[in-house]
Amino acid sequence: MTVTLIWTVVALILIGVYLSWTAGRLDRLHSRIDAARAALDAQLLRRASVTQELATSGVLDPAASIVLYEAAHAARQAEEDHREVAESELSQALRAVFGEPEQVELVREAPGGEEAAEELAQAVRRVPMARRFHNDAVRAARALRRHRKVRWFRLAGHAPFPLAFEMDDEPPVALADRPA
Repeated sequence: MTVTLIWTVVALILIGVYLSWTAGRLDRLHSRIDAARAALDAQLLRRASVTQELATSGVLDPAASIVLYEAAHAARQAEEDHREVAESELSQALRAVFGEPEQVELVREAPGGEEAAEELAQAVRRVPMARRFHNDAVRAARALRRHRKVRWFRLAGHAPFPLAFEMDDEPPVALADRPA
């Protein structure tokens, strides 16, 4: 009787340690998602800000300036529910304006255009990486949350189910091909 009780207590302690370790792992994944989302938000804001600066700098033709400014403004002001769509529209506007290498060269030749074009090129390259990091963290947390032990013992607590950030983040070819 005593030996059985000891083995039962040891088994329960091991199960408790394992569940505690799993809950800690899930908590770290949620923290990683929060950090990746903050980095993604920073990169999206940087891209929109650089786009607005370029649109108001006078180095672009008026039509391109208006298209870029409105798309960047909409992306910066979008509510969370509409953010993915607004960011996708900004990506489309950037591809429409900078689809041809000649447009990028015209911007680079203008006074102050070299720095503006380079800053925009860096910003549009960083957004896909930040989104990939965020979505990878979301994928890992979702995989762990799908396990029965996590659901049965409610190891996720009250944390919301993580959502991926889906948007069109393809950079303009003329900007993406330039070396950083």
